[in-house]
Amino acid sequence: MAGAEDWSPELAEIAEREAMAAEMGGPERVKRQKDGGKLTVRERIAGLLDPGSFHEIGGLSGHAEYDEQNRLTKLTPSSFVLGRGRIDGRPVVVGGNDFTVRASGPDPAAGKKSIAAERLALELKVPLIRLIDGFGGSVRTQDALGRTYIPDNPGWEHMVANLGQVPVVALGLGTIAGIHAARLIASHYSVMVRGKSHMFMAGPPVMARLGQTFTKEELGGADLQAKAGACDAVAETEEEAFALARRFLSYLPASVHELPEQTAPSDQPDRRDDWLLSAIPRNRRKAYDARRIVRALVDRDSFFEIGAAFGGSMITGLARFDGWPVALMASNPMVYGGGWTAEASQKVSRFVDFANVFHLPVITLVDIPGFVIGLEAEMAGTVRHGGRALTAIYQSQVPWCSVILRKSFGVAGAGHTDHSRVQYRFAWPSADWGSMPVEGGVEAAYRAEIEAAPDREAKRQEIEDRLNAVRSPLRSAEHFLIEEMIDPRDTRRLLCEFANLTAKLRRPGPVSFGVRP
Repeated sequence: MAGAEDWSPELAEIAEREAMAAEMGGPERVKRQKDGGKLTVRERIAGLLDPGSFHEIGGLSGHAEYDEQNRLTKLTPSSFVLGRGRIDGRPVVVGGNDFTVRASGPDPAAGKKSIAAERLALELKVPLIRLIDGFGGSVRTQDALGRTYIPDNPGWEHMVANLGQVPVVALGLGTIAGIHAARLIASHYSVMVRGKSHMFMAGPPVMARLGQTFTKEELGGADLQAKAGACDAVAETEEEAFALARRFLSYLPASVHELPEQTAPSDQPDRRDDWLLSAIPRNRRKAYDARRIVRALVDRDSFFEIGAAFGGSMITGLARFDGWPVALMASNPMVYGGGWTAEASQKVSRFVDFANVFHLPVITLVDIPGFVIGLEAEMAGTVRHGGRALTAIYQSQVPWCSVILRKSFGVAGAGHTDHSRVQYRFAWPSADWGSMPVEGGVEAAYRAEIEAAPDREAKRQEIEDRLNAVRSPLRSAEHFLIEEMIDPRDTRRLLCEFANLTAKLRRPGPVSFGVRP
């Protein structure tokens, strides 16, 4: 039984304040949030984390109101909820905007708590999940202050540090603008919800002032942003977004100071699929389903694609081989024949940097005819972005394995590996490589001979036939220009062996620089 000198009254007041904070923005605003088809921030946290694992930090922060006797009458909580929790039993830090409180607008505690979330994840060396739903700065702030201010993005240095230290997931769960848009993209993996999430640096009211009229969906809908590469995935519901976040983190270590762990293998490492023998058409101009090949090679149901709507000529994602997590890239001949565009090059750069930061071995399935050419490609700066992708590949320090399925031509084709390293490299019988394809290359290299010939078409065909006669990849193998020519059905076994052999080569710790958004 508590005595007269204990602290029960203060504990009762703490409980009273916690109850007020739990009401968020009040019944009316909570109802408005729910009527709009959105969960509250506390429902989101409960849906994301393991049941009962959330431990809130700073739950008493907010705006308090007192009566004339200095007794608390109301506590409007901060518009940011922060705490620790677990996902699949592993510790994480989570922070989320509470849109029911001033539409997640800035308040003195919210900014501090957002920064505290970044710092806590960095200090504890655990993943950080941002639940984003709110606007950025407003002229109302300046009106309230009676002055303006020089923007300084407080806390950005911690976000930059986290990109090189701990996995960062950002879920866009409502209308996002200004600094909150920047917080979404400054992550390793971001998700928006179709029809519910919208992101822009300036919304429709600002654009209307400029004479441009858009709906939120037209200006910054989830599909638009995914196609632009500003978010990595689009979910149909908030619950699906939570599931995507949990699965993404399952492939990664808690921080760069640990290594990705092997899970209990769920598939036979020597599994062979006979259909792979005919997966690549003999007609070099005919495309094929690269994703089907990926699914056949990785541990069953382990491929987790990232950025599917952006840079479509390259497929990127996480997968497992014999239980080991890897970063997997594959050329997609369904888009530009697998050629590297400016967007695909940007996608490769970011993905390789990500793999390097978290010590994920890279496996790449190669069918690259070169960089995409033409006026649009030049105007997009393809050569600049392509050079950056090649630089990322050469700066990468993780184990690397290439499987050449078909084409590997020119500078982009050479980018399937850092040629100065020991090569774990295999080629299928369908492999076809060189400085540029015979088709089209003949006209450039033999222009004078062809133009001087009485029958130009016959001369061009004669040269093509001569070059095709030495085109077999086995000619390259004779000179040890390719390490192994393999039966496609043996690819999975060899990649599982690669994952097991090179696991001991990985080293924990930070790399020279983190991922740049």
